[in-house]
Amino acid sequence: MENSEIILKYGCNPHQKPAKIYVSNGKLPFEVLNGRPGYINFMDALNSWQLVKELKKATGIAAAASFKHVSPAGAAVGVPLSDALKKAYDVCDIDLSPVAAAYARARGADRMSSYGDFVAISDTVDVGTAKILKRSVSDGIIAPGYEAEALEILKSKKKGNYCIIKIDNDYEPDDIEKREIYGITFEQKKNKAEITDELLKDIVTNNKNLPEEAKRDLLISMITLKYTQSNSVCFAIDGQAIGVGAGQQSRVHCTRLAASKADIWYLRQHPAVLNLKFKAGVSRPEKDNFIDQYLRDDTTEAETVNWGDVLEIVPERLSKEEKLKWLSGLKGVSLGSDAFFPFRDNIDRAYKSGVKYIVQPGGSIRDDVVIDACNEYDMVMAFSKLRLFHH
Repeated sequence: MENSEIILKYGCNPHQKPAKIYVSNGKLPFEVLNGRPGYINFMDALNSWQLVKELKKATGIAAAASFKHVSPAGAAVGVPLSDALKKAYDVCDIDLSPVAAAYARARGADRMSSYGDFVAISDTVDVGTAKILKRSVSDGIIAPGYEAEALEILKSKKKGNYCIIKIDNDYEPDDIEKREIYGITFEQKKNKAEITDELLKDIVTNNKNLPEEAKRDLLISMITLKYTQSNSVCFAIDGQAIGVGAGQQSRVHCTRLAASKADIWYLRQHPAVLNLKFKAGVSRPEKDNFIDQYLRDDTTEAETVNWGDVLEIVPERLSKEEKLKWLSGLKGVSLGSDAFFPFRDNIDRAYKSGVKYIVQPGGSIRDDVVIDACNEYDMVMAFSKLRLFHH
């Protein structure tokens, strides 16, 4: 009998049952190798799988994504890591293949948001990737294959209940997709728009110098946005997303959110952070929470009282001036937006976080104002003419 449906424990919430996933014809294009994925797990798995499959196709490099609540906390390709990033991502002791490097980057983009993530890997999961996941708080993974040793490592997570899904790499869904809201069926053509260098050719700014690395990062930002709840903006550099602003009603709020995450990502590489001495027994999530407190401008005095419980030596906090000086070194960032920028305030905020390259659809009545703002900052901006809303 074909595997055409899976009965789920419940839907989005425990009181929403019965629940299941199924296909009307044929069989499901995946196999659950371990655990019992839930409704939201499958939503994350299937969205994140599309993202990494498309990233691999667009760049030719192994790709990974870290998903939470049907949007990526991080996405990346397997570019080698600097020593500072290895330390910031806590992977100095891991043999980093391109696959492992891709996940280390995806997980490291926003470590607070990646807590309890669902992971997607474009290639066969190897031992290095499994070792990173073994010590990370994560709900599950989807990939086209697993090395035997890697699979055993993953099966040992969560007392043997870690969700592991093997997806058919060749599966392609129908062109028409459907969903129901309030008993009403919605139908549309699946978003099969291909994200390629062709979308970067209409450069509308005075500066038209777009290096290959920036093209790669702009493609990463657009593919990430294609599977991010709209409105959305994505900052990317060095082969990875470093800040995703998702699901905001105002575009400038997307930009501010993504920029603040990019700032924290870069500040985590400050020597003062890399040299923090944690006490024995402090878990990785506790370290991530502490570093967030340490770097936030709005950390209260009450929050600092117990810092001695986790640190061997309690350091002076970085001053605003020290942070700004360090952040001035963040340059060459690429930014993608899933729809046009209606005002220049987005450009002004992006510049403060090192943005040099931008891709957006264009089409605003104030395009000229936005272009002028980019020219003031000597940015390079391309109009893709492709909106990437995702709901």
